[in-house]
Amino acid sequence: MSKNRYKVLKSLNEGIKIPSEIANETDIRLNHVSALLKDLKDHDFVLCLNENDSKGRMYILTETGKTVLNILQ
Repeated sequence: MSKNRYKVLKSLNEGIKIPSEIANETDIRLNHVSALLKDLKDHDFVLCLNENDSKGRMYILTETGKTVLNILQ
């Protein structure tokens, strides 16, 4: 797992967040955060709570994501 994927998971461990909040906390560009979130969602590590919204999408860790994060810490 990449360093940036780990940062995104760690940020989401604090609760529900939108991509811009994650980008600000992790110092990763917003477009890269969005790509990382898509990849993490495809692997069932994160869940988008409002998938149909084009702006303000909210993400949360899944149980799988929490398990992976605990293993990596």
